[in-house]
Amino acid sequence: QVQLVESGGGSVQAGGSLSLSCAASGYNSDGNCMGWFREAPGTKRERVAMIYTGNGNTDYADSVKGRFTISQDNGKNAVSLQMNSLKPEDTASYYCAATGGGCRTFSTPPKYWGQGTQVTVSS
Repeated sequence: QVQLVESGGGSVQAGGSLSLSCAASGYNSDGNCMGWFREAPGTKRERVAMIYTGNGNTDYADSVKGRFTISQDNGKNAVSLQMNSLKPEDTASYYCAATGGGCRTFSTPPKYWGQGTQVTVSS
């Protein structure tokens, strides 16, 4: 079965950086989108960043543009999220996500989800 495993979460001071990684197994990323969502305790799950494996195009939430960068890793079955200039409002559980059966737009609902990794930014 498809499995997505996140790593790289932790605690940092405001203004610091973290890099998250997601490794997919049993998954064919061709023609699909992979990326990251986040969910804070009192909020709805939010799409943070996505990448389309077909051409490498990316999409970011307005709140993270200019600070976060998503990229494909070895074999295109892994993605990373470089997070710079972190703010307390970035504190959340971050979930790797991947579509299955295509990605017509970045709003295509993910089919597969990781377990999540916690990011905490203190002021």
